[in-house]
Parts: sequence; structure tokens; C-alpha cells
Amino acid sequence: MPDLTFVAASGTLGAYVARPEGDGPWPGVVVIQDALGMGDDLRAQADRLAAGGYLAFAPDLYSGRGLRCVVATIASSRSGKGPAYRDIEAARQWLAGQEDCTGRIGIIGFCMGGGFALLSAPQLDFAAAAVNYGEVPKETARLAGACPVVGSYGKRDRAMGGRAARLETALTELGVRHDVKEYPDAGHSFMNKIGGPRRQRLLHVAGAAYHGPSAQDAWARILAFFDAELREA
Repeated sequence: MPDLTFVAASGTLGAYVARPEGDGPWPGVVVIQDALGMGDDLRAQADRLAAGGYLAFAPDLYSGRGLRCVVATIASSRSGKGPAYRDIEAARQWLAGQEDCTGRIGIIGFCMGGGFALLSAPQLDFAAAAVNYGEVPKETARLAGACPVVGSYGKRDRAMGGRAARLETALTELGVRHDVKEYPDAGHSFMNKIGGPRRQRLLHVAGAAYHGPSAQDAWARILAFFDAELREA
């Protein structure tokens, strides 16, 4: 599917949309980028959701606006504040306004995007959130009232150590429906195929490479979770 633009709170942003085959309407999913921004991997994640029967919309939160925007967006993914959340809400509204969307909309994010997905869960009108190696706030009470959450982390992730356990404990205490799993053989970004074989080898050394078995299991869990939460009875 071709790239497009849409009007968001901070201006006109780029986006990628992936539609399932056949006739809708379908549930929607907003797909949030990692810190590297819009690229082939993010488009592939949206395509995977479309293959699973979801209308997937990936907003480009950077949209070529320079380093200041990048830094501010990364900070927002951890603070829960800033214009990026209004842009994510605009993406949700774009989906809700499509004739081929049922209006049941989830959010999924990777790394930085995982942080956005988690902190959007209690403050934006999503029906489910998939958090993939995203930051978990120390003040977990901020997650009160969150929509159902499915979370996936790698035990070998040097940046996110302990986050899976923190998220599991918080969601249990807050009474939020959830499925959180930590994969023993996976590191950071284990669901992302970033770059070619040489870059993947370097990422493996850094503990941040794609790990097929873990990624496949995580996707099976995410799609099952979304099927339960986003498809109308």
C-alpha cells in the first residue's frame, strides 16, 4: 500500500496504511515506531497485522522534522506527556473515520513505540495495547484504568531488565486484563528485522537482534489477544 499523509495535532504527518484482503470492515490497529522511525521494518509489522485481518495505520511521528523532534518524541514515550500523544490520538481518529474500520481499535508499539503504547493505554480510547520491550514507568499507578495489555520482553535485554516483572505486577494489582511474557533467549528488538545480515550480527553481539522463535510466539500471542479484545462478538 502507498504512503499517505494525514492531519494531526502537530501538523501534517506521513503514515503507512496496510489493509487486509477482501471486504471489511475490520478492527483497526495504530502501529507505533521504534526510535529509528518509519522504515521497512515498521511497514512489515503493519503488513503482518493486515494479514491477520486488521486495518493497520502507522503514523510517522518524526515526519522529517529534525533532531529536536526526535529527542522530544523519545522523551514523550517515557513521560506520558507531549504532542506525540495528540498525534497518536489523531491516528486513532483517522482509523475510526474509515468506512472499512469497525471502530474497535488497538495500539501496538516496539521499543520507544512500546512505551507509547503502554502510556496511551490509560489515557487514550484504545480497546487493547500490545507493548513490545517498552519502558514501564516506576510510578505504575499511572497505568490505572488501562485497556487490556499484552506485553513481550526479552530476558537478555540489557536496557529493559526487570520491566516484564514490573509490568506483570502492576497490571495484576490494578486489575487490568493482561498477558505479559519474558522470553529467555531474546534480547531487545527481538521482533524487529533491522538492516541486513551484517547489521543483525552486530545487533546480536549487542543483545538486540531479531530472534525468530521468540518473535513468532509473541506474534501468536498478540494476534490471539487482539482477536479476543478487538473483534466484535
